[in-house]
Amino acid sequence: MIESFLRQLELLFKNPAFLACIISWFSTQFIKTVIKLFAGQVASLRDLFALLLWRTGGMPSSHTALVATLCTVIGFRSGMNSDIFILALCFGLVTIRDALGVRRASGIQARVLNEVGAVLRDKEIMDFAPIKEVHGHKPAEVLFGCFWGVAIGVAFSVL
Repeated sequence: MIESFLRQLELLFKNPAFLACIISWFSTQFIKTVIKLFAGQVASLRDLFALLLWRTGGMPSSHTALVATLCTVIGFRSGMNSDIFILALCFGLVTIRDALGVRRASGIQARVLNEVGAVLRDKEIMDFAPIKEVHGHKPAEVLFGCFWGVAIGVAFSVL
């Protein structure tokens, strides 16, 4: 049973679609980190690792790059008329819509709530602990992520 699991794990890490997605995500996070470094927005080594590994938001969108890579690779491997491509495309569109709309809107709402809460706290009307502000993405960040993801997907599919 363990041998079977290890064999499946080995096949996963040799799968071109999986490798393309992982490289797309890591390279996008790397680009984002370099941009933040040059902008002077990395205060510590901890910030650096957080940016490289899991921090969301900013230029470019790693979520968008990943789903664009997935769609591209599946389109090349299975055909654009396949059910799995349609599934990947719908998943990608929902992810992109979420990055542009829902997460961005909730981030703006959280910022306003934090501002109101700070005023109430300063006037000693009530205690207030700030809530996390999820920033979402600007259209240019999503567009660059999409272009980057398609480029990685094409590279893995054609080269």
